[in-house]
Amino acid sequence: MDSASTITKPPPAAERVYTHVKQAVLDRRYEGGTLLSEGELAEAVGVSRTPVREALLRLEAEGLLKLYPKKGALVLPVSAQEIADVVETRLLVELHAAEKVAPASPRLAARLEELLEEQKRHAAAGDLAAFAVADRCFHAEIVRAGGNRILAQLYDQLRDRQLRMGVATMNAEPDRIAKNIAEHTEILEALRAGDTGAALTLVERHVTWVNFLARGEL
Repeated sequence: MDSASTITKPPPAAERVYTHVKQAVLDRRYEGGTLLSEGELAEAVGVSRTPVREALLRLEAEGLLKLYPKKGALVLPVSAQEIADVVETRLLVELHAAEKVAPASPRLAARLEELLEEQKRHAAAGDLAAFAVADRCFHAEIVRAGGNRILAQLYDQLRDRQLRMGVATMNAEPDRIAKNIAEHTEILEALRAGDTGAALTLVERHVTWVNFLARGEL
């Protein structure tokens, strides 16, 4: 088999179902509380039911779904406790990283500027899912720049929860998109200036905002 045929070979059926369902859950096309049937998913992706079951089991292990035999898979809603746990973990990691990277290197500052521009483009296009990805990448870039690979790996494990919560917060308060861009700009400027105190205050305020959702204040 030549390299061209290898490149164009489609992914396995279970992988296609997994990607389809996971992306729909993360960008809230499948809302929390939605019951998904194996038959409907098989038809939507164009596969048999066997790879659907395999994909759903994988997603259940990741905590996105709960399987009910002969009924389907329930999309688990984001709980207040999950939000609080994610925020607490983010603060531990992100505050530590921000303190280590200030003042930001020219390379880090340039990369954060690129991600800010990317966020602005997605905001202008009204693409909340893509905006959430760029938003999350902004924070992940700071964490990686901190140089602790173990913390970076821990942070990466929060990715799916962060993306799902990011879309949820922007749906709950559309003005949050502009606020995120403004707050990211402030964080970047504080890091670039080496103002560690301001950077830590800005990061803490920015990250803890999502706790309002957990307390039902929106």
